[in-house]
Amino acid sequence: QVQLVESGGGEMQPGESMTLTCTASGATGSIHTIAWFREAPGRNREFVAGMSWLDNEAYYPPLSGKGRFTISRGKNTLYLHIESLKSEDAAVYFCARSPFAAHVALTPGHFDDWGQGTQVAVSP
Repeated sequence: QVQLVESGGGEMQPGESMTLTCTASGATGSIHTIAWFREAPGRNREFVAGMSWLDNEAYYPPLSGKGRFTISRGKNTLYLHIESLKSEDAAVYFCARSPFAAHVALTPGHFDDWGQGTQVAVSP
C-alpha cells in the first residue's frame, strides 16, 4: 500500500499562484500512475492532472487540457502548480495512486490510494 500526504494548501487571492505537494511513502515501487484530483462543495471529484510514475509523462483532462495546471515530480513527491488562481479553483485537492496506465486513469474509480487532501481557498 502507498501512503500519500498532501500539503501546501491555504487561503489565496485571485491571480496568485501556488504549488501543492504530495509526498508518497510505503510501496512506492508499485505506483504506475499518480494524479491530482479536486473536489469543491457540491461538485464531483474532478481529475486535474496525472503522471506516469516510471517515465514522468504528464497528462491532463482530454477536454480542458493543461490550462493553468502543471504537474511534476521529485523522487517520492508529486507537485501541482496552479497559475493565476481563480475563485473556481477553491476546493480540496487530493493526490491519488492508480494501478492503471497513464491516460487511462482519469476517474476516481481508477485510483486505489488517496491522501487526506489539502484545502485551497481563493477569495479577494
